[in-house]
Amino acid sequence: MRLVDSHCHLQADRFDADVDQVIGAARLAGVERILVPGWDPDSCRGALELVDRFPWLDAAVGVHPHDAERVDNAAWTEVVALATDDRVVATGETGLDYDRLFSPVPAQLANLRRNLRLAAETGKPAILHCRSAAGRRDAQDALLAEVRAFGATPPPILIHSFSGPVDYAEAMLELGASMSFSGLSFRAGEESTAEVARRTPADRILVETDSPYLSPPGAPRRRNEPEWVRITAAWIADLRGGDRDAFGDQLIANYDTILAGKRAARR
Repeated sequence: MRLVDSHCHLQADRFDADVDQVIGAARLAGVERILVPGWDPDSCRGALELVDRFPWLDAAVGVHPHDAERVDNAAWTEVVALATDDRVVATGETGLDYDRLFSPVPAQLANLRRNLRLAAETGKPAILHCRSAAGRRDAQDALLAEVRAFGATPPPILIHSFSGPVDYAEAMLELGASMSFSGLSFRAGEESTAEVARRTPADRILVETDSPYLSPPGAPRRRNEPEWVRITAAWIADLRGGDRDAFGDQLIANYDTILAGKRAARR
């Protein structure tokens, strides 16, 4: 089965000792595309360094909601400069996290807005993180409101590691968003994700690991790795009632359409 990992933090320090082997294992597992998103200036530079070493990888640059309050104007200026690089195919990850609130909500909203503007200015999709506390949906509702408020032509949206109610997903899909699914889908409280995976149009669905986080069942808990995206991909293919190999071909096509508009120029 052909595979993609549309969100994998290979520049995280948990991979410092063996990133070459991790990437090699992903290749052997059938992973043909990996996107390495940044979350602050240092990790954005780290993503680009990996793309230099492994040209089949892609990078995204942006500021995560956890870091919204810590990235000042000078640091943001650096992220903006990196976003124009040909190795960068998307903006992010950014978004809202009302679960852990490592940055206060006003800072998260301001950060989301500047990342969305950057995505629109560069023409590169915005990768959006969204988490609410258990049993709540306030982050999802706020994120939807921000995308709607952006204007008549918001940038292309990729919802990373989908979490939330079905009606939120439907509203995002109506706005043209694509959906990526991770090992989070298997956790208690995320039962609506299966229905969202069934309803997402075939040409707007992706899978990811969010490595080194969110290990799916059967993968090592200590550290998720891109090879384990095969578990989530097989689960979604079966949910949708299709042939796994055909679903793998669709994943490759979707990655190249959703994320790789800028990618072809350097291939």
